[in-house]
Amino acid sequence: MGAAFLVSFLASVAGAVCGIGGGVIIKPLFDLCQLADVSAASFLSGCTVLCMSCYSVARSLLGGDHTVDLEAGTPLALGAAVGGIAGKQLFSLIRDASPAPGLAGGIQAACLAAITAGTLLYTLKKAHIRTRRLRGAFPCAAAGLALGVMSSFLGIGGGPVNLVVLHYFFGMQAKTAAANSLYIILFSQSASLLATLLTHTVPAFAWPMLLLMAVGGIGGGVAGRAVGRRLDDRAVDVLFLWLMVVIIAASVYNCWRFFAA
Repeated sequence: MGAAFLVSFLASVAGAVCGIGGGVIIKPLFDLCQLADVSAASFLSGCTVLCMSCYSVARSLLGGDHTVDLEAGTPLALGAAVGGIAGKQLFSLIRDASPAPGLAGGIQAACLAAITAGTLLYTLKKAHIRTRRLRGAFPCAAAGLALGVMSSFLGIGGGPVNLVVLHYFFGMQAKTAAANSLYIILFSQSASLLATLLTHTVPAFAWPMLLLMAVGGIGGGVAGRAVGRRLDDRAVDVLFLWLMVVIIAASVYNCWRFFAA
């Protein structure tokens, strides 16, 4: 229980600073430490990220923080909500069709490693990449749909790919992208949780662990906001790079472990 709280708290601190939600750290570390099975780890990670993003977004909006671009962010978030439901159904389909219990986890880990590696490469080269200025409700919703499917299927809430999309397609810098990413995560995870409840597919889990992780997620969101205010975009980028290295390493190991089982 203590390990679950510590992972959720530290992941949520980093997630709040970088805008990656924390789930992209929680899920691979849960698999690495075998703190829960694949389905429960995805569910617990999503709930923790939802708690953290609720706090962070509410504080930003109620505090008059205009970092969130509502014109682009709202269609993105609504698209992510639909994608969150689709991603949840996709995971359930693969899990139920898998002949081996660990196959779905292995697929998740392989996809996460590949996506994070691509994001790392983009981040290292982004100073030389010309960004776009995507506008319009439909293109924004389509981008959000893709993000929602990926985040919900992988059980990570949001992840580094959110920041790549927001930087490349919308020209957002690190801290602005972080705030908008959490806004998107809030919608996608809310929809994913609602779909799980309505379809009665909530996996078996320990309630005390969920409560501890929720507290850790909110506490991490509080600490992350405080830390984020003291960091500039360059520092956020450096933290983001190191987190991706950790995520890739954990995902590669998890992929090997699941497929070898």
